[in-house]
This record gives sequence, C-alpha cells and structure tokens, in this order.
Amino acid sequence: MAVKGGSIWSCAKTPYSHQGISDLRSNRSGLGLNLSLRKWECCSLGVSLAHKAITPVEDEKPNLPGMESAGAIQRVEDNESTGFHKDMNLLPKPLTAADISPSPDDGSKVRVAYQGLPGAYSEAAALKAYPKCETVPCDQFEAAFKAVELWLVDKAVLPIENSVGGSIHRNYDLLLRHRLHIVGEVQLLVNHCLLGLPGARKEELKRVLSHPQALAQCEMTLSSLGIIRVSTDDTALAAQMVASTGLKDAGAVASSRAAEIYGLQILADKVQDDDDNITRFLILAREPIMPGTERQYKTSVVFTLEEGPGVLFKALAVFALRGINLTKIESRPQKQRPLRVVDDSNEGSAKYFDYLFYIDFEASMADPRAQNALGQLQEFASFLRVLGCYPMDIIP
Repeated sequence: MAVKGGSIWSCAKTPYSHQGISDLRSNRSGLGLNLSLRKWECCSLGVSLAHKAITPVEDEKPNLPGMESAGAIQRVEDNESTGFHKDMNLLPKPLTAADISPSPDDGSKVRVAYQGLPGAYSEAAALKAYPKCETVPCDQFEAAFKAVELWLVDKAVLPIENSVGGSIHRNYDLLLRHRLHIVGEVQLLVNHCLLGLPGARKEELKRVLSHPQALAQCEMTLSSLGIIRVSTDDTALAAQMVASTGLKDAGAVASSRAAEIYGLQILADKVQDDDDNITRFLILAREPIMPGTERQYKTSVVFTLEEGPGVLFKALAVFALRGINLTKIESRPQKQRPLRVVDDSNEGSAKYFDYLFYIDFEASMADPRAQNALGQLQEFASFLRVLGCYPMDIIP
C-alpha cells in the first residue's frame, strides 16, 4: 500500500461550530438524535490541544526532583561487557510521526500499534487484546494515533489510566485531535521487576532506570535499597539502556518480558508498593463497532457545558435518573478557549476556566436509556461527542 505524505498529517483547525456528524449540538426544539451508527461516528475535530500533559506519560521526559536524567549515565567503551546481551538490531524499530512507509504485511495478522519499545507494558496489553497480532512499536503516543489513521496498522492500544498513578492526560487530549474510535478496553495487571545484568546483585546497584510512573510505584523498595532514580521515556527503554551500557551497578524497573528480550536477569520480582496495580488501555480503530446488548458495554463521551449554576449537576443527573452507572469523569481545560468571560453582577467581568468533561458510563448505545440520557444532556451541552461504545474488560 502506497501512502503519500503531505497535509494528511496536519490536524484540523475547524472550530466547534463546523464539526461534523458525530457532534451532538444543542437542539432546543427536540432531541434530534438519529441513532444509526453513522450518526455517532466521529469526524474532524477542531480542538487545538497542547502537547504538555500534567501526568508524566511515556512520550515525555519529565524532570523530577531526585531523579537523574538518563543522559547522565556514561556508556562504557572498550569493554567486552558493553555489547547487547541479545541481538537488539533484530527488534522492530519504533515508528515516528515522520515515518509513513508501511511495513510489508501479508494480511494474516492484525497489526497493533503501541507506544514504547518491545517489552513495554503497552505491548503486553496489545497481546492480551489480540494474542496473535503483530505488534508495531511507536516512539510517541501521537505516532500510534497517526499509524492507525494512515492505515499503517489496524488498531492502537494506548494507556488511559492507572489505578495508582491516575489518568494519562496526554491521551485524553489526543482523543480529540484525531478521528479514531474507541472499540475496546484492556485492563492489565502490572508487575514491576528489578532487572540487572547477568551476575549482578540488587545490593550492588547504585542507580535504577525506568519511567517516572514506574519509579513512583516502587518507591518503598527503591528507598530501602538507597538507589538513585533515573527517569527514561518508558520501562522497556530502561531495560535496553541497562543492557547496552553494560554497567553492573545500574538496574531497570520493567517487565519480565523486557528481561527476556534484552537478556537481563530478574533481581527481584513484584517490587511495586501496591500489588493491585492495574493499567487500563483503550483500543482505537478507524471505524466504530456496532453496539450490542448481549454483554456489558461501556460508552465514552466528551462534552462542554453552557455557563450557569448547577449545570454540571444537571448534566450528571441525566445518567443517575436512568440508573446508568458512571465509571469515570475527567475534566480537561479547553486549549482553544481556556478562559470563559461572563458578565459580573458587580463590576467588570468574571473569568472562569472552560473545561471539557470526559465521561465513561456502563451502558450500550443500543440501550434506549443511553440514547435518552445523551438526548437530555445536549440541552445543557454546547458540544457533545461520542468517543466510542465498546465491550467492557471485566477480568484484569
């Protein structure tokens, strides 16, 4: 398949008033909901979202107090132990946002993009969702979104929240910038391992590399060992760096699969502070799936609200009144219009932060309760979009 570069990479800048068929606009005269599948498809969204996330995510390099930069680790040269312990040149190279050349594909496997290197937890989530898939690493979350849009892969599996670290705000923002649909979710039990070179002992480690979230989730173990923490882009990259530098006093917090891929030794297992450490991933595709009622479904929407007292309470009440359980609510500031200016009763004008609200609720779009709830919600919403309706992942 030949893919041409050009303006296809750019994100649409269309304002809300020009958005397409998946946006439910305020309709005071009635619900106006056509519940055919096409009516709920997402189309180009004009939300200019900044690339900076509040929660550190795996495509950023946060500079946290008490953590060295991975660049501070000097590579050992002219040392026989510095070579890769496995031939990592055979591993697939991560796609970048500028790489639009698809890999050869015989069509026998589903191709699933994820952020990170082989051995990352995102790859494990992709393999849980599609055990026989071909996983495609990407250097950033943005590249994974674009890989699906440009037909380089069939799906993308990306983290959206962690039971300890909270929401991945970067991916919430990217959901609005791109034309993809949520078609499923994966809950993955995270087991952090302390990795080192063969023959190394954990008591000999002076520094440990990993993603900031993983380091924070292993705070008690690392503090007891008195180890200096070094932040990296993702856990699998940390394992690769330890293997490539050949420093026996350096370790990595990563998965057991990363240890196998990069030829490292597991020095300690289950080093996380909380055993119930679960990351929830979203499965993204170009086309939505047909919602059903034969099993438990979840629906994700995003909306903004008109100004007024109690308007958020009224918006949430449309679900409570119909017995629909909300499993998640997340607010993100609007990037195009971060402040809303309104008339003040005293003097001058008042400025309020303007938010996007993301809601997950347990109901299928085939359920009349969900249809009626969204129909009433648009009475208060100035913008409403269905991000996806998909089967729930019950078992971690």
